[in-house]
Order: sequence, then structure tokens, then C-alpha cells
Amino acid sequence: MQTSMENLSSLERRLSISVPQNEIEAEVETRLKRLARTVKLHGFRPGKVPFKIVAQTYGPQVRQEVLGDTVQRSFSEAVREQNLKVAGMPRFEAGSAESASGHFQYTATFEVYPEVVLADLSAAIVERPATQVTGQDVENTLEILRKQRVVFEPVERTAAGGDQAVISYVGTLEGKEFEGGKGTEVPVVLGEGRLLADFESQLTGMKSGDSKSFELTFPADYHGKDVAGKTAKFEVTVTRVAAPKLPELDAEFAKSLGIGDGDLGKMRGEVRANLERELKRRIESKVKEQVMDALLKSATVELPKALVEMEIGRLAQGARHDLEARGLKAEGLELPPQLFEEQAKRRVGLGLVIAELVKAHSLQAKPEQVRAVVEDFAQSYEQPTDVVRWYYSQPERLNEAEALVLEQNVVAWVLEKAKVVDKAVPFDDLMRK
Repeated sequence: MQTSMENLSSLERRLSISVPQNEIEAEVETRLKRLARTVKLHGFRPGKVPFKIVAQTYGPQVRQEVLGDTVQRSFSEAVREQNLKVAGMPRFEAGSAESASGHFQYTATFEVYPEVVLADLSAAIVERPATQVTGQDVENTLEILRKQRVVFEPVERTAAGGDQAVISYVGTLEGKEFEGGKGTEVPVVLGEGRLLADFESQLTGMKSGDSKSFELTFPADYHGKDVAGKTAKFEVTVTRVAAPKLPELDAEFAKSLGIGDGDLGKMRGEVRANLERELKRRIESKVKEQVMDALLKSATVELPKALVEMEIGRLAQGARHDLEARGLKAEGLELPPQLFEEQAKRRVGLGLVIAELVKAHSLQAKPEQVRAVVEDFAQSYEQPTDVVRWYYSQPERLNEAEALVLEQNVVAWVLEKAKVVDKAVPFDDLMRK
């Protein structure tokens, strides 16, 4: 095998490779002989087909397989000999299968991984949110949980804010019904903002059995383009008005949250523990985001186009899956690469920088670190031990935990170099973001 390499740019390379033709012919013959021992053809017993017929029938297919395997094998050998780190998929171009020199020749064009240079991180500033869970935060969370379990009980009075009105309505434009303008027995909680404010305001003060006619002008930027900016007439009937009733903060409520004996102290303890875990994650996320920004700003690295294009493809596929999960048809949907280019560049850049840091400073995930992360994952489930056992039953399930530990190690390393400033942040502000 003979090789030669050209530098097409700072990252792009072209390898020219030639393999003796007699090696290829020998492998083709070997495979055909092996095939002849088992091949079945009409009119012949298995293994008794003449070699000439086997070669005529299967020769072209076997030759293509041998050439493909030869390209892969010889390219891998050439890359090892040249000590190259290939980024992305190479582009192969075959020359003449039988050149005058008696060699099979082809070229492989590809990019290599770039050198990553990191500047001094001592000038980087990382603001770490500083806050803690208070008793009031626990009570506020319990109130939210109560509201999530609200029930509505019918009342004989007019509807007010917070009430549920069950309505039937018909909307018309110039006397004709329009798509989406009709509903039957639709529950609406006044104040939630599910309907246009001008529509919802008409329901306030109505009681069960009341009907009303009114006009409503849709906003110019309304999502329904057929009615945007137009004035429609609505006929509305209220069939039921119901007032909200929150569950009592008692033993039954505690049991509904998974506290078997209904102990309110245990319930508050569980809520506090969950809040503290979530708060810890939010703080870590904010710090990690700043660390990654600092790494990108301090790094000098040229991004291989092949890796960016591959990442754009992954992001686009993820976007399609997300649309399908929302019930939208994404089949055949063309998403412009520009939509994902900046995000792809950031991901590729961070991947290269983090890989270099991990290698240079031995920041690989340790087994005990992975175990700690898995156990933390498991705490949000009713049977943590079973969850941990599930993760360790198949090694590939640990990939997510290992990646998280690796990121944590990188963040910890950067925080030792950078200037970390604790910044007081209200609990609610941090949890909303």
C-alpha cells in the first residue's frame, strides 16, 4: 500500500492511497471459493456449482464488497500511520479499478480535529446564585399543590374571577359560522387567560342558564388568520357556574402526596427536600452555563465544518421529533440549516474544549462519582433502590450519568481557576427561570 497526503487547508486533508491489484484479486478469489462451497443454484446440488459459474454470477457483487472493505481497511491503516484524528465522515473518490501501475487507487478527503488553546481563566468571573429554602417557600409550594388539586362545586350565583363557567357558544362572521368559532359544554376558569380577554370579560356576572350576544374584534396578530382583525358576533349560554374548592391541608392531603401515614411534618420535610434538590440543580445549571461561556470565550479553536454540519443535522432531527411529539406533522418538513447553525457551533466548540480539558487534566468520571449521581437521580422515585439497580443492570444506561459527572468535573476545575462571586438571588426568581 502506498499513500501520500495533501494539506488542503488548516484542517482539511486529502489522502491518496493505492493498493496492489493482485491483493484485491486474491481476496475476490478467496471469497468466491468460500461461497462456492455453500451456494445454491438451480440445476446443481449445494456446493457442486462450477467455480466459473459462481464467478460469473456473484463476481461483480463480491468484487464491490472487497473494494469497499479494502478502502475501509487501507484508510484506517493510513490514518494510523499518519497519526491523524479524523473529524466527521471522509469523502472517498475511487480512481481506476485497474490502473496502468497495477494498483487500485482512490482518494479520501476529510477534516482533522483542531488544536485547542485555552487562555488564562483567572480573569473570568462566575456569579453563583446564593439563596436557601425557607419555611415560607415550603408553604407557598404546598399552596401551589393544593391549587393543582382544586375541584369545582356548582353555585347558584353569578360568575366571578376564579370561578369555572361551563359555556356553549357560536360565533359568526357576516352571519356565517367560521371554523373554530363553535363550542359545546366548554369549561372556562375565569382569570386563567385561556380565552381572549374581551370574550372572558363578557362571562363575568353571568349565572347558570343566562345567554348573551356580543361582538368581539379579534386582534390583528391573532393566530387564526381567517378571523384576525375581524369583528365577529357571538351567542353564549352559561350552563353551569362552579366555585373553586381547595383541599384541606390535612392528613388526607399528605397521603395524596405519598406520605403513607398522613403525617404533616413528614409532608413538609419531603417538600423541603424536593425544593432543596431542585434549588441545587438550578444553581448548578446557572453556574455551568457561565462556566461554558467562559470556556468558549477563552478558547482558540477552529471548528471542523463536518462536525458542525453533523450537529446541525442532529438538532434538526430533534426539532422534528419535538414537533411530532406535540402532534404536528413534521414528515418532509424542510428546516433551514441556518436555524441551528449558532447552536451547533456552540455545541461543537464546547465538545472540543471539554474533551481537551478532560484529557489534559484527567477529569474523567470516576465510578464513585457516577454512583452518587445515579443515587441522586433515584431520590425522586418511590423506590430509589430499584431505580439504582435498573441503571446498573445495563452499562449503557450509565452514559447520561457519566456525561453529567464529566461536566461537573470540568465545572469544578474552571471554578478553581476563575473568580467566583456569590450573588444573592430571591428563591422565587431563581425557580422561575
